Amino acid sequence: MPQTKLLITAGPTHEPIDEVRYLANRSSGRLGVAIADAAARRGWRVTMLLGPTHLSPSDTSVALHRFRTAADLEALLREHAPHCDLLIMAAAVADYRPASAGSGKIERTGQALTLTLEPVPDLIAACARAKRSDQRFVGFALGPGEGLLDAARAKLERKGVDAIIANPLETMDGEHIDAALVTTEGVDRTPGAISKEAFGAWLLDRLSGA
Repeated sequence: MPQTKLLITAGPTHEPIDEVRYLANRSSGRLGVAIADAAARRGWRVTMLLGPTHLSPSDTSVALHRFRTAADLEALLREHAPHCDLLIMAAAVADYRPASAGSGKIERTGQALTLTLEPVPDLIAACARAKRSDQRFVGFALGPGEGLLDAARAKLERKGVDAIIANPLETMDGEHIDAALVTTEGVDRTPGAISKEAFGAWLLDRLSGA
């Protein structure tokens, strides 16, 4: 049987304001790392694109590439996405970034500071537009539990991916997750809150048809 080639992204992005400060989010990358390790234990060929976090996969067979900004990740996706069988986009990519980053360090003046933000390109949608018929792409929808499934269904159609993982905001940066896999065929829920390590195995079972 051919070895499944998984490309997985995880962690936050850091979008620079100046050479010292940046805009970021609270993503730890824990869930993506757990999925990468679970896939490696199955003998899958795993490439991981990981943002600025202290975590890293424990399985040394995982090919690890680091990124910091959304632009860094965009370049890595262009390089690696054409070669995978399955893409799981677990990275928490910024929706907006400073339109320009100041040089050096912006000094305190006692006056209000206004930042102009520009939208970050939709990376998973861009990947999906170039997707081949033999590839499967999976995105994430992070939000409050109420209304999350409806948001995931809308995102599934809007992004053009094969599945969306509905990830409750309440479990962000935690050790457990109570999530659902949303496809055009329906919704598959985890059996309550489970560890992110257990979720990795649960998800891969469903994506591999086990």
